[in-house]
Amino acid sequence: MSQTDYQRLIDAETWAYIDLLDASYPPGAVEMTIAEQRAAYDTMCRVFQRPRPAGVVTTDQAFGGVPCRSYSCGAGRDVTVVYYHGGGFVVGGLESHDDICAEICARTEYDVVSVDYSLAPEVVFPRCFEDAWAAFAAISTARGGELLLCGDSAGGNLAAAVAHHARGRVDGRIKGQVLIYPGLGGDHSKGSFVTHAEAPQLTMADINFYAKVRTGGAEQPVDDPRFAPLKDSDFSGLPPTVVVTAECDPLASDGETYRDALLAAGGRAVWFNEPGMVHACLRARHMSARAAVFFDRVVDGLAHLGQGRWPY
Repeated sequence: MSQTDYQRLIDAETWAYIDLLDASYPPGAVEMTIAEQRAAYDTMCRVFQRPRPAGVVTTDQAFGGVPCRSYSCGAGRDVTVVYYHGGGFVVGGLESHDDICAEICARTEYDVVSVDYSLAPEVVFPRCFEDAWAAFAAISTARGGELLLCGDSAGGNLAAAVAHHARGRVDGRIKGQVLIYPGLGGDHSKGSFVTHAEAPQLTMADINFYAKVRTGGAEQPVDDPRFAPLKDSDFSGLPPTVVVTAECDPLASDGETYRDALLAAGGRAVWFNEPGMVHACLRARHMSARAAVFFDRVVDGLAHLGQGRWPY
């Protein structure tokens, strides 16, 4: 898709967000060293950082040996959202998504636990997943009530991978999952992977870089749902799922494919592909009306699932 097409698809508010983001975390950042990428990403996150909503209280503690940050607004709702941050398994952490998790907590009135899983290249697959699972298993033991899984980008991959792995291990506790522009291991030869291969904010070159770092340069597993949930052979027994993707994103088709796989297996799933949105648009939620709607999809999905509703 040409640049002219993106000028048509993406509105002025979102372009203003892209320009502001690119000023600190430029296109082609994957060509930097890992240390430089992380420094630039952290700087970018601070540019968009919002104060936590009033009444949200945080506690840093480990679950399953994995550093985590818990958010609560004291509402007394017996629901915990386990959140996995994005960043290609290479960048990000508790600070990068602090305001997002705090706003989810305030708006849903659910507790949120953000998981600071280990990053590549210091660790390689399956370590990121093992951290994600260890934290989730410990959270499910330590906390009563309902559990929801949520994550964006790489974190969406981990949330789904945990949901698949939890079958037969944490039966009945997971009431739903909300996946935000996740990379789930779909077919890169078709759909958005082709039409949006050069999209603003995330390109196929970026995706290939992150995959190589995640495996340490080794060949990618071909049928391991811990690596790519879409490679699973069984999609039955998964929790109700809301997938929210961005139209102008190579990963968008993974949302459609995953929804279809769950529906074909008799599950509940819905996919929203938000028009004119780009990868990582959660950060634009206070600058762009379209991104605000995108975030509403996420919050509403969690709110509905936590209350056992399926209005889709």
